[in-house]
Amino acid sequence: MKTIIIYTSSNSCTEKAVKELSQKLSGDVETIDLKHHHSPPLEQFDRIIIGGSIHSGKIQQRINYFCMTHMHLLRTKEIGLFICCSREPVAAHEEINNAFPEELHQMAKTEAIFSGKLKLDEMSLVKRILVKKVALVRERAFDLDSEIIDRFATRMEKTYSPFMFLV
Repeated sequence: MKTIIIYTSSNSCTEKAVKELSQKLSGDVETIDLKHHHSPPLEQFDRIIIGGSIHSGKIQQRINYFCMTHMHLLRTKEIGLFICCSREPVAAHEEINNAFPEELHQMAKTEAIFSGKLKLDEMSLVKRILVKKVALVRERAFDLDSEIIDRFATRMEKTYSPFMFLV
């Protein structure tokens, strides 16, 4: 099975999550950061996983644009969705719901919130001040929840057959 992980990363959290996830999936796995590659060849993949980080309550515009322009093709693929977010679970759940079109949520085999902490040292001074004010983040540490990534990978690997319920 061929899998492509489409993402955009403005800090290292999403990039590290994608790297870890790609190592846990079977078959051929390719990763594409939309910052550097705008038109990946989706036809050759069986599974498409889409994700990005949340900033000021929104996912990156490149992810939104990708989803809207490729919706016709995404309807024919196995889909997984994720966000990287450092917010509390209730707020993060609302943010994943707002990050992707409703149609993608309905098609998704699984969804996840890969929680992590922002690396303030990697941000510009202006961005650091905004993050501290808006997200109330004070930590410099980076911590990615590997257990959530494991569960996401496991759910993506499971085979779903609508006929299983007829037995």
